[in-house]
Amino acid sequence: MQRKKILIIIDWFLPGTKSGGPVRSYANMIAHLGSYFDFYIITRNTDYCSDEVYSGVKSNAWNRLNEHTFVYYFSNEQLNRTNLQKLLNETDFDIAYINGIYSWNFSILPLWLLRKKKDVIVAARGMLNPQAFSVKKTKKKVFIAIAKLLNLYKNVKFHATNEDEANHIKAILGKQSKVHVAPNLPRVSEYNDGFEKTKSSPTSYVNIARISAEKGTLKMINALKLVVDPMVLDIYGPIYDGAYWELCQKSIKQLPSHVKVNYRGIIPSEDVPKVLQNYDFFVLLSEGENFGHAILEALMAGIPVIISDKTPWKNLQSKGVGWDLNPNDLLEVAAVFSSANTMSNTEYLTYAKEALKFSKEFSEDPELLMLNLQLFNS
Repeated sequence: MQRKKILIIIDWFLPGTKSGGPVRSYANMIAHLGSYFDFYIITRNTDYCSDEVYSGVKSNAWNRLNEHTFVYYFSNEQLNRTNLQKLLNETDFDIAYINGIYSWNFSILPLWLLRKKKDVIVAARGMLNPQAFSVKKTKKKVFIAIAKLLNLYKNVKFHATNEDEANHIKAILGKQSKVHVAPNLPRVSEYNDGFEKTKSSPTSYVNIARISAEKGTLKMINALKLVVDPMVLDIYGPIYDGAYWELCQKSIKQLPSHVKVNYRGIIPSEDVPKVLQNYDFFVLLSEGENFGHAILEALMAGIPVIISDKTPWKNLQSKGVGWDLNPNDLLEVAAVFSSANTMSNTEYLTYAKEALKFSKEFSEDPELLMLNLQLFNS
């Protein structure tokens, strides 16, 4: 049986890391599904918010990533409708898989060029969820109205990573919308069944995310002003908004002396699992996560998590793997930090082992792979 060829169209891809979750989502998908499909990716030759061309990459040409994965890196000078149309016409593929909703060159234009010629799947990536409209609300609503008028999404299948997202897509684009629910696949990982971990003193925390309002960086820091026990928080991630980071730095200077916060810069995606091993707890108080790869990867490292209640990861305290809470309630956030800080090593080890067990059960669930295979086979 001939292998299906999947064409993925996305603004940023490997070796880039600055755009966050989507790159990790596709890298994981290819790692798991490369045994079943051939993947062709069209993307940029630079990372998010960067003009520096990737080293070791041939621009405006197909690059072989591995046996079943090929990547075409567009330069900014060559990225236009004419060249995109030419590339799509010359590329042999069965299904187009378009990342996102609002990118002109990598979402809207490809969909317009392909919608009557090929089977098309659109990964909404949380962009039609309610919290996504807190930014550029008017522009997004105008675009959605025009898209409906032009029947842009007629005969398109959407990929939602959970039932809530599926409902949000249908609420905005109509109940008749075709939606396939398949959770994102985890990073391919080996689990340590002989897991042992000792809680550090002072308790250590790690935050890996963009430094931005939507990721709750400032709220997280402000909550630490109410913490009475010694602790250390290391922050990793790109800074896109200098003014916002200045507010964060000002808040850091106002923290009590027993609370230490360090900015550690950007880490390559492949180094995340190793870095996580150095910490007791993972923190992410974002306004919303469509999936939250960093959350899952923390759990996979046996690290309990303190996260927003606006992600697919729910009821974590009852599962004994962490907390999901209201990021706007700083008293509640501070109370959770205090609970984590004063947790005994015995109790902490129980949480850590449950985190590992929970993530392993999720990652190795055969239905997870089946749902992702059905995304392209049904």
